[in-house]
Amino acid sequence: MMDVEFRLPALGENIDEGDVIAVLVSVGDSIEEDQPVLEMETGKATVEVPSSVTGTIKEIHVAEGGKAAVGQIILTVEEIVGAAPVQQEPAPEPQPEPAPVETPIPPLPEEEAAAPVEAEPPPGLVSPPDPGGGTVPVAAAPSVRKFAREVGIDIADVQGTGPGSRITIEDVKQHTKAIVKGTATAGGGLPAAAEALPDFSEWGEVERVTMNGIRKATAQHMTRSWTNIPHVTQNDRADITDLEVLRKRWTKRAEKEGAKLTPTAILAKILASALKVFPEFNASIDIAAKEIVFKKYIHIGIAVDTTKGLVVPVLRDVDEKNIIELAKELGEIAGRARDGKLVLAEMQGGTFTISNLGGIGGSHFTPIVNFPEVAILGVGRATVEPVWQNGEFVPRSMMPLSLSYDHRLIDGASAARFLRWLAEAIEEPLLLAMEG
Repeated sequence: MMDVEFRLPALGENIDEGDVIAVLVSVGDSIEEDQPVLEMETGKATVEVPSSVTGTIKEIHVAEGGKAAVGQIILTVEEIVGAAPVQQEPAPEPQPEPAPVETPIPPLPEEEAAAPVEAEPPPGLVSPPDPGGGTVPVAAAPSVRKFAREVGIDIADVQGTGPGSRITIEDVKQHTKAIVKGTATAGGGLPAAAEALPDFSEWGEVERVTMNGIRKATAQHMTRSWTNIPHVTQNDRADITDLEVLRKRWTKRAEKEGAKLTPTAILAKILASALKVFPEFNASIDIAAKEIVFKKYIHIGIAVDTTKGLVVPVLRDVDEKNIIELAKELGEIAGRARDGKLVLAEMQGGTFTISNLGGIGGSHFTPIVNFPEVAILGVGRATVEPVWQNGEFVPRSMMPLSLSYDHRLIDGASAARFLRWLAEAIEEPLLLAMEG
């Protein structure tokens, strides 16, 4: 018998820690490899952490309600003799401060040196202006430069931790995380640090409460989205009087299939057709590479209100599913969201987002685009209003629509056409067959 330490493995890209929701084992329990031992909340998702060792638990080093970081010791296990040992990744060691560049930059490996570099100085070097009038060499391989361009980072702003201050992909990732958290400067103008708050206790009693994981993730992502995207919002209204008649007529048919036929499910299907007619709304913009990325798939994120905050699970291949299928899937994924059971994969890969506040109230609002998408549809509560038709006012149910979009890619005229097409498709479903 021998004691081994099980450390928290990587939980996902750019995730360093999480909140321990539940410890699924106790001291003295026998566990097997791949058996779940922890349930953790990371950002907006809940994940089960499987053990990589087999044996008997001697000590548990985390507690429910606490936090755990990647590389931290979670369990001490008396490993069963004969069980194949599994190599644990060592805890990440702090990186040393990069030393000033005093020696020539080491040559690149042959495979990197041979990679083509478009319109750049020799591989591994850039020469940003130096306040003293000279140049400051910055070392980065072509593959690292390409990655930085893809995520919209100026390579000259990144501190390198490799030999000779060479910049690695991990350095770019850390710099990006620092920008999102407000601790570094981005080319888009994000301040180097959040502005300090005054001491509110001077004027009365205060209480400080630690943000939960969802709130922290939302704050960081919204800062990133608002900082990177020049927002414009276009408003319109759609007459859903006839659509509501059809929805109520088909409600029982959907219930037999185990689905709740909601306006959001119908909107998702109509929106999928709109994205085919207007493909620039199903794209992303790569400013660094001066390219537009058109996606050939349609995955629509649906904002879901939970007790812990807003989460956005994604409905995949919406254009390939019928409305009842979408309604059933939406009900299931929204239920997991409210129960805190979403996994990271269910919130990734969206190409467009819907935020429907109609169930709560309000009319038009300004939703923030979900970066790196280029548009988001906000839906308000429908109200019965007098509408002039055929020489008289008649009562019609009108739904407010708000489209926020990335003005770097989408012009106002395109946004107006997109939203008008969407409203007309809601009012006249035959349009889907004619043009969708």
